[in-house]
Amino acid sequence: MNGLTTEALALFNYTRALRRDFHQHPELGFHEVRTAGIVARELAALGMEVRTGVAQTGVVALLVGEKPGPVVLLRFDMDALPIQEETGAEYSSCFPGLMHGCGHDAHTAIGLAVARLLSERKNEISGTVKFMFQPAEEGMGGAPLMIEDGVLDNPKPDFALAMHVWNDCPVGWLGISQGPVMAAAETLHVRVIGKGGHGASPHQAVDPVLATAHIITALQGVVARNVAPLSTAVVSVTTVHGGEAFNVIPKQVEFRGTIRSFDPGVRERTLQRVRQVIEGVAASMECKTEIELQSITPAVVNDASVTLKVQNVAARLYPDSEIATRYQTMGSEDMAFVLQRIPGCFFFVGSANHEKGLDAPHHHPRFDVDEQVLPRAAAIMAGAALESLRG
Repeated sequence: MNGLTTEALALFNYTRALRRDFHQHPELGFHEVRTAGIVARELAALGMEVRTGVAQTGVVALLVGEKPGPVVLLRFDMDALPIQEETGAEYSSCFPGLMHGCGHDAHTAIGLAVARLLSERKNEISGTVKFMFQPAEEGMGGAPLMIEDGVLDNPKPDFALAMHVWNDCPVGWLGISQGPVMAAAETLHVRVIGKGGHGASPHQAVDPVLATAHIITALQGVVARNVAPLSTAVVSVTTVHGGEAFNVIPKQVEFRGTIRSFDPGVRERTLQRVRQVIEGVAASMECKTEIELQSITPAVVNDASVTLKVQNVAARLYPDSEIATRYQTMGSEDMAFVLQRIPGCFFFVGSANHEKGLDAPHHHPRFDVDEQVLPRAAAIMAGAALESLRG
C-alpha cells in the first residue's frame, strides 16, 4: 500500500481530464453510451476481461491477481441529471438541460484511476477485483438491473466497496461509518377525490383542495408523534397539483412526496401511519383517496468489519483527515441492493471548497467539486480494495 497516495497524485492529470470530459458530455440513465464506451476502452487497455451492455449500458471488468483469493467488487455510477448547468466552468455541459449535478462524472473517472492503480499492483493481489460501472443510479434502478444481469455472479464477490464525493463537507473530510449510512426511500403519490363545483358555492361541492391542505399538515405529525425521538424518519410532500380556474373547485387534487427511514421497523410504522392519516383525514372531509407507495431503495447498511478496514486504510493514507465514524444522511442510494447481498462499505469523500465557491449542494445547477478530491478518493478506494483482498 506504500506509495498509493503518490501514485494517485501522479495520475491526477489523467483523472481530471476524464472527469472534465465526462462532465462536458453528460448522459442520462440507460443512455450512457459514450461514457460506457470510454470506460470499456480504458479497462480493456489495461488487459482486463470486459463485459459491456450489462443492464443496457453498464460495464463489468475483472482484474485477476497473481494469486488465488477472495473477490472484491468496486462500484462506480455513471449517469447524469436533467438539470440546466449554471456553473460557468470551462468544462460545462455541452448539452442544454443535462449536467453532472451529483458527481458521477468524478466517480467514473476515479474508478478508472483505481483500475490503473490496481493494475500496476497486480502482483500484490491475491484474488480478483471486479469493477462495476453502473448506469441509472438516479432513482431508475440501475443496480438491481445489473444484479439481474449477473454482476454478482461468476465470480461472486466476497466484499463490495463504493464511494461518493460529498459536497456537504470539505476536501479532507471523510465519512466512513458502520451500520446504516443512507436511508431507505419511498415515493408517495396520492389522489384526493372530491366533487367539483363553483368556487362561490362550496356547499354544493366536496372540496379536495381543502382536504389536501389538511392531509399535508397532518402528515407532518407522523414523524413527530409516531417515530421514537431517538429514531429517524422523513415525510416530505414536494408537489401539489389541482384545479385550473380561480372560481372552480376541482374534482381531484394530486400530490407527491418522499418518505425516508433507516430502521425497517420505523419504515413499516411510518408507511402505515402515512396511509392511515391520508385515508382518515380525507374521509373526515368526505373525500376518497387513491394512494400509491413505491419503494425506491432500501437503506445502505455498511458491514462492520469491512468498514473498519476502510477506516484503517484511510487513516494510514491520510492521517491528517477528519474521519467521521458516525455519519448518516437521509439521501438514498441504490448501492443498497448490492449491500443487501454482499458485505461491504459505502463511504463519503469530502469534495467542497468554500474559498473557491465549489460548495453548491448535490443536484443544484451550480454543483461542482474541488478536483483535489479525485486522487484522494482513488487512493482510498484502491487501498481499501487491497486491504479487503488480504482477508
